[in-house]
Amino acid sequence: MKVTFRKKIYLDWASAAPVSSAARTEFLKTLALFGNPSSPHKEGELARNALEHARTSIARLSGIKSAGVVFTSGATEANSLAILGYIQAQEEAGKKLEDMHVLYLPTAHASVVETIKHLSTKGVQAEKLILTEGAVDLAILKKQLRAETVLVSMDVVCGETGTKYDTRDVRRILNSFFQEKKVRVMLHLDASQAPFVESIDCNHLGADLLTLDAQKIGGVRGIGALLKANSAISIKPLLHGGGQEKGLRPGTENPSLAIAFARALLDTSRGRREFVARAEGARIALLKKLQKFSDMQVNVGKEFAPHIVNLSFPGIDTDYAVMLLSEEGVSVSTKSACETNEVGSRVVLELTSNSARAQATLRISWGPTTRKSEITQFAKVLTRTILFLYGPGRIV
Repeated sequence: MKVTFRKKIYLDWASAAPVSSAARTEFLKTLALFGNPSSPHKEGELARNALEHARTSIARLSGIKSAGVVFTSGATEANSLAILGYIQAQEEAGKKLEDMHVLYLPTAHASVVETIKHLSTKGVQAEKLILTEGAVDLAILKKQLRAETVLVSMDVVCGETGTKYDTRDVRRILNSFFQEKKVRVMLHLDASQAPFVESIDCNHLGADLLTLDAQKIGGVRGIGALLKANSAISIKPLLHGGGQEKGLRPGTENPSLAIAFARALLDTSRGRREFVARAEGARIALLKKLQKFSDMQVNVGKEFAPHIVNLSFPGIDTDYAVMLLSEEGVSVSTKSACETNEVGSRVVLELTSNSARAQATLRISWGPTTRKSEITQFAKVLTRTILFLYGPGRIV
């Protein structure tokens, strides 16, 4: 019996991007460097040189010194290291946990929100940044800042809705606060979803601490980085047992993962302008093809990355829709893969304050190798699927 395989249309890049051909080539080539980067012999030296080459490449793209690049296992660890590590360093410097105040974006990834919640159980004063019309309310932010504020944590691009936040405006508010009150507040940015559409230069974004993740941009899963705009920023390690990564992240480093990560970041930088232009066109075309669904709602903030589209179809079981779409050869999601056990989308609920929208979401996301024809075909399949779920007699 002849078995035919339908070509899949993969539109869940915000969850995990396919490994790029260039990153795969670099990864496989570097596997030959089997030495431990911390060893003094020749094999160790070769591995160490590759690791430091990757570190330097990422540092150049982010406008910082190479000493400020700390490799981690991914964005979750980098976010935890940034938030917990900085707070613990402040505690060691003499500040009591209950005397520290932290502001955070409620639509941030679970690794940020849950880390902040953990700190609040230890006495840290945690407060949500207020969103107005899908943007951080700067007037309210000015009022939220106080002498005890030590850290603000937020996304550059939201992984669920594609909302882009103006981190530079937040930076200006923090700078003004320092000039007036002489209180320095660190700004931590999770830029995991940003590289396809935004520069990762720390000065450009206004970041003191910046999180990156290889699997979101075509690198090989298993590595991320925490970037320190100023290598003198004090952070305490979460783990102990080795002096790797300037003592901040013990454990033998993986040069192959680092090299592939650096190459993927370089390629996103080189192709960013062209990708954004194509993604904007694809987004407009997709939404135009779906406009027949009058009750469909687009969940997005004031500004947005064009390659992440979050839709709500109130009354539709979108978890079931995802299963039906998968059977048709299309891969999308309802929300962040890290929150699949949650009922509805926490992020959409925070953004819209509408539980019906939050419980009926679809997230569509794509990348540089996605073809226009795939978006067109997806629109057709999605239309059939939604009409099926609405049932007979539905007028759109």
